[in-house]
Amino acid sequence: MVLNEIQVHCPTCDKIVSWHKGRSPYRPFCSERCRLIDLGEWASGEKYIPSQEKVSESDEDQR
Repeated sequence: MVLNEIQVHCPTCDKIVSWHKGRSPYRPFCSERCRLIDLGEWASGEKYIPSQEKVSESDEDQR
């Protein structure tokens, strides 16, 4: 490990990950598994970005 190397926590499992591109191809995740778990949570609606906008009935029908 290089002293100036930036380290972050994997958003899925909280494991420490090197931010260096060559060391961690799945950054900010520690593995493809964690990356896919996160993608699945966004796709299923478990994770979302809250909004102040009101959702119309036609928008709800598109879900």
